[in-house]
Amino acid sequence: MGWWEVSADTLAGSRFVISPLAETIAALKTLHRGTAAHPGEQAWLARHLPAHRRRLAGDPVTAALVRAALGPRWNATFLTPTPAPGPIAELPSFAEELAPVRATSPATARADLAVSLGGRTLPGPLRRADDLPERTAGLLEWVWQEAVLPYWPRRRRVLEADVLTRSAQLSRGGWAAALAGMRPGMRWLGANRLQITADDHPPRELAGAQLLFVPVTPRQSWVSWDVHPAPGGQRSAVVYPCSGLLTETGRAAVPEALGALLGPARAGVLVLLGTPRSTTQLVALTGQGLGSVGRHLKVLLEARLAGRRRAGRSVLYFRTEAGEALVAAQCDG
Repeated sequence: MGWWEVSADTLAGSRFVISPLAETIAALKTLHRGTAAHPGEQAWLARHLPAHRRRLAGDPVTAALVRAALGPRWNATFLTPTPAPGPIAELPSFAEELAPVRATSPATARADLAVSLGGRTLPGPLRRADDLPERTAGLLEWVWQEAVLPYWPRRRRVLEADVLTRSAQLSRGGWAAALAGMRPGMRWLGANRLQITADDHPPRELAGAQLLFVPVTPRQSWVSWDVHPAPGGQRSAVVYPCSGLLTETGRAAVPEALGALLGPARAGVLVLLGTPRSTTQLVALTGQGLGSVGRHLKVLLEARLAGRRRAGRSVLYFRTEAGEALVAAQCDG
């Protein structure tokens, strides 16, 4: 199995990071795969996959580049630069994150593509092209503009909700709880060892490196690290898919009678409280503003249909017995 040796100092200094570029790469990987992981993703694919395929059909060199860069076991390193750490409230722009991709030399891009192809010879067009980094950046810009940016406000809320959930798990159960189920094959082994994958890969030592965890809404995951570390030290990143409950449609089915009784928006909040959730998660799942969610929660608390409890630094809301009985009665009806 593949594992990283993570010192206590590295683990203590690790951070969750939200990256517009990582979200775009995950979208590109989903378009390349062409199959959906859940109904919400199916609707997104139906809207954007035809245009993506038409674009590549008209540009065979970029089509070959995508096939090579998204290899069977590895992504081309230059395609997936490690995000820069920073406050979640102050994300870098997409253009800033894309700059390292565009600045890659053609020779480095070809070498990375050879690795992602498992050492096989590059197709002729990729051996001859001297603009592979620019083509890659151009494709990522197109995916961002056409297939990610229109949904970015809600996706960002979902990503922030996932970070809040993981942070609460960390405060309650340590890294073993926070990392559980983060990505396939990943778990905390103890003794400074973090299993990254169940596949047989050489171990890596992360002493002195900064470890970043990067959520994305598509069901995609990968790892990255700095090939040429910055003066501040090497960074390594684990990109992982958000919780399935957050990434799917974001709309719970609300019984018609319950919606008529409480109002559709407030009823939707009550239905979602079948699982304890924070206000940030409710905002992400409902698409309502923070003020609206807060008002609905206030009414539900006063009516004793909802309760709340503290989990670390977060406050989680849940359905009381009265709330459970009300929802169950409307669903059974």
